[in-house]
Amino acid sequence: MESQSSLPVSSPAPIAPPLLNWAGNYRYSTTRLAQADSVEQVQELVQTTDQLKVLGSRHCFNGIADSTQQLLSLGAAETDIYLDAAARTVTVPASITYGRLAPYLHSHGFALHNLASLPHISVVGACATATHGSGIQHGNLATAVRAMEFVLASGEVRVLSQENDGDEFQGAVVHLGALGVITKLSLAIEPTFQLCQDVYENLPLDQVCEHFAAIQASAYSVSLFTDWQDQRITQVWLKQRLTPGAQLQQAPPDFFGAPRATQNLHPLAGLSPINCTEQMGVPGPWHDRLPHFRLGFTPSSGEELQSEYFVPLRHAEEAIRAVAGLHKYLRPCLQVSEMRTVAADALWLSPCYQQNSLAIHFTWKPDEAAVSQVLPLLERALSPFGVRPHWGKLFILSAAHLQSQYEKLPAFQALMAQYDPKGKFRNAFVNTYLANSL
Repeated sequence: MESQSSLPVSSPAPIAPPLLNWAGNYRYSTTRLAQADSVEQVQELVQTTDQLKVLGSRHCFNGIADSTQQLLSLGAAETDIYLDAAARTVTVPASITYGRLAPYLHSHGFALHNLASLPHISVVGACATATHGSGIQHGNLATAVRAMEFVLASGEVRVLSQENDGDEFQGAVVHLGALGVITKLSLAIEPTFQLCQDVYENLPLDQVCEHFAAIQASAYSVSLFTDWQDQRITQVWLKQRLTPGAQLQQAPPDFFGAPRATQNLHPLAGLSPINCTEQMGVPGPWHDRLPHFRLGFTPSSGEELQSEYFVPLRHAEEAIRAVAGLHKYLRPCLQVSEMRTVAADALWLSPCYQQNSLAIHFTWKPDEAAVSQVLPLLERALSPFGVRPHWGKLFILSAAHLQSQYEKLPAFQALMAQYDPKGKFRNAFVNTYLANSL
C-alpha cells in the first residue's frame, strides 16, 4: 500500500493572459497592469516603479507604449470635464475618449476643430502621437492642446501651457509618453457647427494629380479612398461645413469626373455602411460627420493592421504616383488606403512640423508577414520626399532616417534628460528612435 504524503498540495499559480493591443498584433512585454484613479495614485506608482508606460485605448500598432516592467491605465482621474466657456477651453481627465468628449461639448454649444476617423481613441494618446483628421486648413488633434498636467519621474506634478511656456510647451505636446504621465489636458474649443457629407465614386487618378490643390480645398474635410488599382480613387468623402441660417445647397452630381454616390457607402467595398456616419448631404452635428464611423459603434479588433506616412504637400503628386506604381505589390495585403491633408504646426515631434503634409494611410489585412514584405518597397518609394511615419503605426524606417527628419530632436532629448533623467518613461521604442544618442 502506497503511503500518502502529509505535505499540502498547492495549485499552480494562475497565468495571467497576455495583454494585447486593439488589433491583437502586438503583445505587451508584461502583464503587470495597474490602474490609477487619482493624481496621488499616479504619483505613488511613479515613485515606486523603476520603469513604466501608460496604456490608453491601445490603438497603436507597435511597441510605442510597451514596458517590460509595469503598465499603467488611467481611470477617471480625480476630476471630470471642466468647460471654460469664456476662455473657450475644455479641461479633460487622461482617461477620456473623443467618443465621450464630443457629445458633451456639442450639448454645451461647443466643438473641437477636427476629429480622427475613429472617435473611440483616447484624447491623450491621440495628442501624444499627433493623430489627425483631414483638411488643408486644420492642424492635427494635438494642435488643440492649450495646457497639460503631468507627473514627472520624480513624482512632481508639472503644468505646461501655451500661454506661459512657449517653446518648451511646443516641445512637450507630442511627447510619445517619454516625458511623464499625462493626467489632464486643456483643449481649445469653438462654437458648435454642422456639416453635411457627400461621397463620390471612381475619381480618375490623373484628375487627382492634376487638380490636387483644388480637390483638397473643396470641403472642410476631404478623404480620398483607394485600393491603388485601376488608376482611380474609389471614393471621395467631402465634409462641408454649413453656415448657420444659410440655405442648404444640393451637392453637384459630378466632382472632377466622379459621379455622386446614390446611397451610403462603407470605405471598404461590399461592407455595410450601417456603422458609417451619415452621408447623402444630410446635415448633422460636427461629431456625427467628421469621423467616418459612428460614435456608438465600437470597432472590432484583430481585423486589420495600419501604417501611415506623411510627405510635404509640395511633393503630393509625385508621392501619389510613386505609391500607385506599387499597385501590384499592394493588392494582396491591402484592404483600403486613405489620403488626407494636414496643416503645418509648431510641435517638435509632429510629422507635420513646419510643413503642410499629405498623409497616406494604409489599412492592411491582418497578415503581418505579408505587410512586412511590402513596407520596404513603400518606404523606399516615398523616401525621396522626406517621408515621416505615424509614430503609432507599423513602419520599418531606420532610426537614422527618422532622426534626420526632426530638426528639434536634440531639443526634445534635452527635455527628456530634464524631466526624466533616469529613463523611467523610456522603453525600446523611445531608446531606438529618440534617445539612442543620449
